[in-house]
Amino acid sequence: MSNILIKNIQALFQCGENFPAFLKGKEMDNVPQIQNAFVLIENGLIKDYGSMKDAPSMFHETNIFETIDANGKFVLPCFIDSHTHIVFAKYREEEFVDRINGLSYEDIAKKGGGILNSAQKLASSSEEFLFNFSMERINLIKKYGTGAVEIKSGYGLSPDAEIKMLRVIKKIKEKSTLDVKATFLGAHAIPLEYKNNTEKYVDLIIEKMLPIVAEEQLADFVDVFCERNYFSVKQMEKILIATDKVGLRSKVHVNQFSSLGGIQKAVELKSLSVDHLEVMENEDYQALKRSNTIATLLPACSYFINIPYANAKKFLKKDIPFCLASDFNPGSTPTGNMQFVMSLACTQMKLTPEQALNAMTINAAYSMGLQNELGTISKGKKAKLILTNSIPSLAYIPYAFGQNHIENTIGF
Repeated sequence: MSNILIKNIQALFQCGENFPAFLKGKEMDNVPQIQNAFVLIENGLIKDYGSMKDAPSMFHETNIFETIDANGKFVLPCFIDSHTHIVFAKYREEEFVDRINGLSYEDIAKKGGGILNSAQKLASSSEEFLFNFSMERINLIKKYGTGAVEIKSGYGLSPDAEIKMLRVIKKIKEKSTLDVKATFLGAHAIPLEYKNNTEKYVDLIIEKMLPIVAEEQLADFVDVFCERNYFSVKQMEKILIATDKVGLRSKVHVNQFSSLGGIQKAVELKSLSVDHLEVMENEDYQALKRSNTIATLLPACSYFINIPYANAKKFLKKDIPFCLASDFNPGSTPTGNMQFVMSLACTQMKLTPEQALNAMTINAAYSMGLQNELGTISKGKKAKLILTNSIPSLAYIPYAFGQNHIENTIGF
């Protein structure tokens, strides 16, 4: 990446030094910005930024930098999507029609659809096909402004298929310009052959899959879908204890359809994030308030399968940090457009554009362990930036939903 000067920026958002690891409560109300600004990028890192009137005179006299004139446009840190299932073998539009005809997400799962459907398709797909098919989606989300993404396995549900998925994610890490984190989600659903003996499948995850994942360094995190008809709190605990023993950290699916005590156990075991949280009890909020575990809210999933939205306003009121992610997957959220996620956060969760942006940048960086590298425009951080079209305000991004407001991505 060459040295780049972006000048005449209408407004530079989320810029500054010494940000906290994450924001919560009223801290999320504001996004620092500089009007008529510049950013200097050197060797892929933020070298300097500020008001054009304070720009060193050499910027106006030298041609050693690639120069981008951003007159009338905004520059933001890239969006960070901390919860996706981008590696899959086939879309599931037939289940979309099932839901139109009255079946619930859980009804579809019970008849062999859902995650088990994706697992069947993935088992017969080659690594090469999965990589090429997944890179189509990686390139798509990049166009919408996502510069860092977490990708889960979980459509394998057998040692061979799960490891295949993780190797595909590892190749995406190597070949993509995005920052990629891999999550092992062997405990995504219960395979049909273990339907009457879930404990045996849990043991398979712990005794056979996890050691390979750790030895080959195939994952940054381990996830469990703790929910009725999936994995119990005790089973989640067993997997997370084993996760800690192999030196990995956990991020868990909890409270999508019911509150079972999974949040309390995840907090106790120091999970980095708890994701979904559409169904919450007071004790769930209290557990999060006493922790450094961040909540991950997924409004596009609620939109698509018509379930309640997580109560983002209550998280704000209770000073509990949260981020927003897409949940991009073939069954419940077939989109990775974080601009659309931002719009849903504003229209359905009643967040302000500033609160939503904080949840998609600085807080999302924390939820992926990237707070020292991404999430804000700060000196020394990676220069993965979004240059918008000529738009009138930050609020225009969630307001004019369905459009792509990104002119260019810089550094990724």
